[in-house]
Amino acid sequence: MQFKPAGLFAVVAAITISFARPGMAADPLKLVVLGDSLVAGYELAAGQDYPAQLDKALNEAGYDVTITNAGVSGDTTSGGLARIDWSIPEGTDGVLLELGANDALRGISPDKTKENLEAMVKRLSERHIPVMLMGMMAPPNMGDAYAAAFNGIYEGLATAQGLPLYPFFLDGVTTHADLQLSDGMHPNADGVKIMVEKSLPAVEAFLATIGGQQK
Repeated sequence: MQFKPAGLFAVVAAITISFARPGMAADPLKLVVLGDSLVAGYELAAGQDYPAQLDKALNEAGYDVTITNAGVSGDTTSGGLARIDWSIPEGTDGVLLELGANDALRGISPDKTKENLEAMVKRLSERHIPVMLMGMMAPPNMGDAYAAAFNGIYEGLATAQGLPLYPFFLDGVTTHADLQLSDGMHPNADGVKIMVEKSLPAVEAFLATIGGQQK
C-alpha cells in the first residue's frame, strides 16, 4: 500500500495531534510526608491527619497535587532513615520531612539526630527528590543545653543544604489545650487544621520550586 505525500502528512499530523493536544493536563505533583505520629494521625479519624488535610487545602486552592502519608507513630530519625528507601516510591516529586520529635522525647543526642536527617536528605538528593524540612523543638523538660543543641538542627541543615524550612511543625498548637489530645502532645483534628493553615504558604512556595505554579 502506498501513501501520497499529502496523505502521509495528514496521517503523521493526526498521530502527533492525538498525543500532544494543546492544553492536555499534566500529571499531578506527587508529594510524600515522611514523619512520625504527628503525621500518621495518632488517634484521629480517617481524613483528619496532616497529609489528608493538607491535600484537601491545596486542591481547594487550585493546586493539582496528591499527598501520601508516610507517617509511623513512634518513629525516630533512625527509624526514618532505615525505611526511607521504601517509604518514598519512585516518581515522588517532593518530600516534606518531619522527624525528630521522638528523638527529643527520648533524649537522643542532637548530633545523632542531625546525622540521620543529613543522611535522609542525601539519600533523597541522590534520587533527585526535593526536600522541605518541617522543624521541631525540644520539650522544655529536656533542659536549656539540650534545647539549644537540638533546636538549631533544622535551621542549620536548611542553610547548609539550601533547603526550604518550616521552622516549627506544631506552631499554633503547643500550649493550646483545646487543640491537643488529652496527652498534651498530639494535635486533635482542629489542631491539625491550624497546622495546615500556618504551614500552607510555605508548602505553596515549595511547590513553586519543584513543579512551577500548579495553581
